[in-house]
Amino acid sequence: MTIISLISSALNIKASQIEKTIQLLDSGATIPFISRYRKEVTGGLDEVQIASIKEQNDKLNELVKRKETILKSIEEQEKLTPELKTRIENCWVSSELEDIYLPYKPKRQTRAEIARKKGLEPLAKVIMAQQPINVESKAEPFVKGDVKNVRDAISGACDIIAEWINEDEYARNSIRNLFEREAVITAKVVKGKEEEGDKYRDYFDFSEKLAKASSHRILAIRRGESEGILRVSISPDEDAALERLDKRFIKGDNDNEATNCVADAIEDSYKRLLKPSIETEFAALSKQKADEEAIRVFIENLRQLLLAPPLGQKRVLGIDPGYRTGCKLVCLDAEGNLLHNETIYPHPPQNETSKAGNKVVKLVSTYNIDAIAIGNGTASRETERFITNLRYEKEVKVFVVSENGASIYSASKIAREEFPNYDVTVRGAVSIGRRLMDPLAELVKIDPKSIGVGQYQHDVDQSKLKSSLDLTVESCVNLVGVNVNTASKHLLTYVSGLGPTLAQNIVNYRAEHGAFTSRKELMKVARMGDKAFEQCAGFLRIDGSDNPLDNSAVHPESYHIVERMAKDLNCSVQELIRNKELKKSLDLKKYITDTVGLPTLNDIIEELDKPGRDPRKGIKMFEFDPNIRTIDDLREGMVLPGIVTNITNFGCFVDVGIKENGLVHVSELADRFISDPTEIVSLHQHVEVKVLSVDVSRKRVQLSMKK
Repeated sequence: MTIISLISSALNIKASQIEKTIQLLDSGATIPFISRYRKEVTGGLDEVQIASIKEQNDKLNELVKRKETILKSIEEQEKLTPELKTRIENCWVSSELEDIYLPYKPKRQTRAEIARKKGLEPLAKVIMAQQPINVESKAEPFVKGDVKNVRDAISGACDIIAEWINEDEYARNSIRNLFEREAVITAKVVKGKEEEGDKYRDYFDFSEKLAKASSHRILAIRRGESEGILRVSISPDEDAALERLDKRFIKGDNDNEATNCVADAIEDSYKRLLKPSIETEFAALSKQKADEEAIRVFIENLRQLLLAPPLGQKRVLGIDPGYRTGCKLVCLDAEGNLLHNETIYPHPPQNETSKAGNKVVKLVSTYNIDAIAIGNGTASRETERFITNLRYEKEVKVFVVSENGASIYSASKIAREEFPNYDVTVRGAVSIGRRLMDPLAELVKIDPKSIGVGQYQHDVDQSKLKSSLDLTVESCVNLVGVNVNTASKHLLTYVSGLGPTLAQNIVNYRAEHGAFTSRKELMKVARMGDKAFEQCAGFLRIDGSDNPLDNSAVHPESYHIVERMAKDLNCSVQELIRNKELKKSLDLKKYITDTVGLPTLNDIIEELDKPGRDPRKGIKMFEFDPNIRTIDDLREGMVLPGIVTNITNFGCFVDVGIKENGLVHVSELADRFISDPTEIVSLHQHVEVKVLSVDVSRKRVQLSMKK
């Protein structure tokens, strides 16, 4: 089978679609560009499908390289037969490929290899034949050189037999199959580590069928193992495993000396070679699956966080709350530029409530503030209460904003570049204010791992996590689109086809020549070639351009289509955009060509209906229960408003206005069975929860969303 047909079979997508998608990817096209502007070529594949094709293609190409290495190795040993070559070339399962290669793999100094060097392989073959022989008498001729006695000779021969068993493809597949169906993952606490590893208490004496073990349990167990708290093993029933191997290799009866030697070698092979090898394989496989599930949850949370509703271009007062060190205030203009900063002390120990209140009211008036953003960390509720009790000259909306990762940003190189003359506290408050205005534009400056959504993000495969999160950020940025005249270098970096160098060059061009007035002008940016322009142009917006299409998701390659539509209707492009009835009167089939089909034409009409409109939802106000301030205020049975702050595959965490987030277990999300919490909840969703239990000592709150 070819790589194309293998991917087609795995993903249930037509081979022709896969082939054309891979051609586009190989030509340098990005996933957002392909999914948005090449629907006719791919048959309408979405970003997820294209990303899956890329992943499968990369994986299979890696396997091709591995096959080349294996073939070269066996050929150098002069053991490559035409049949073996064909088997290797036709093999597309990594574990199967390694099993084929195992007998030919250059050996390190194994017990079997040492026995071979002592000349004991012929004796091993005699014993393996399991004829009714006297084993000791057959072994006597081999007692010479490094072989001290008969027992030494038999033992060495059995080591060779054990290796043969381990390298037998059928045996390995049989044990692998048993692991797949019956293996149990077991965790035990390391003696003396009970107190140190208290947080792993649930796994001190734990066992569960591996096939049923959830990803969060596997990751927790593996973390406990890496910290030296838990001892972990994966194994099926040993008797069942040995029974399978006996059926494969035992030929004689119990009275046969050679058969008894083979039986001993089977047990040794399983315990010393086969089981550890397959256990390592399944430990890696289960970890990989757990990683994939954790990354999937993380990606979904990150996408929801990045696409959270923006307030938009409003003047904002950002507040990073605190007690002893005070509340840091920053006033931002509608573009997010810092206009003013200072500190107030409305809370204990200073209690300068009146002075602080007057200062806030004056700042709101002086800088014409539209909204106030308060970080949700220490002293958040007290600050919110203080701010909402003030009387302003105009209506000012107050929002509590997640400050997860704000401290990471404020100490980062990016923050130092943006605000070289301000300390981390001011930078943190600016980040809080900007998050309200545009969460996406601000959060792209922070390593996604530090944003605080998901589970066990530091335990999963870091390169896979990074590539998956980068793809998610890229997807969100290009879905929303970017104003090329206001976007930061960091936001531009994620635009299809740009990257860090071109993003910086755009910012440099802006600084030198002023705002871009058209998409065509992008071609004047240093190192902006035709390919990069093709990839990025549709995702960059230019507000105020003479051509209204420059502020839309219509790609410049399709401008001529819109211009022809307008000409056919005897109107301008601007009139066509404004007038819905004109668009309805168009016969789209008239504009179909060899390269442009109905999918692109429908996208164009849809975009003309809402040029430049942000696809994100509008922001909503939220208020916690004013009577709930600490965990001590909670009582079983209370029904409270809350905000979903994190989603895992075992439930979601909800902020009800206290320091500790409560857990809504997946079984408490709805009155029906839920396998995936994202069916019910989304990040930052406003929900109503019931308090099930409160454990003040462990600071744990159990909640329910059942009606």
